[in-house]
Amino acid sequence: MTPPPSGPVCTGASQHASYPTFSSYVRARGPVLLRTARSLTANPCDAEDLLQTALAKTFVAWERIEDHRALDGYVRRALLNTRTSQWRKRKVDEFVCEELPEPAGLPEPDPAERQVLHDAMWRAVLKLPERQRQMVVLRYYEDLSEAQTAEVLGVSVGTVKSAVSRALGKLREDPELTPVR
Repeated sequence: MTPPPSGPVCTGASQHASYPTFSSYVRARGPVLLRTARSLTANPCDAEDLLQTALAKTFVAWERIEDHRALDGYVRRALLNTRTSQWRKRKVDEFVCEELPEPAGLPEPDPAERQVLHDAMWRAVLKLPERQRQMVVLRYYEDLSEAQTAEVLGVSVGTVKSAVSRALGKLREDPELTPVR
């Protein structure tokens, strides 16, 4: 927001004055325009943002505005249009309803079943050839990117991609993991 004017605040009579620069207009009329913006929003910070947006639009059109006595009307229209656009774009996240809907989530997996799956997966990974196993562990257990994995192992990214692809194919075919699918 532009700082308040340092001189006397302009009254209604100066509303019809001609302003040589955009800055002089904002200094003279800023407080009045801010009050207008505050009347359009519930939050003072939102009012300042709204006024800044309207003033930015006015600045862009400054050279095209022939009658500077109509500047307040121009800015007020920009305030209203901007606020209307903001209101139309707002996202409604809450809806009134009679009952609270229950989330239809999946039941939590049994910790024992998770451990069985983890153990079976690890045994299948250990069956992979050493180089593929290293790449799978770095990619999926250590959560490294393909580029990071390639750098750690001193190979190209393409080598990592193809080796991991072959390793995942072997894991999909592992009979110990078949019931999981």
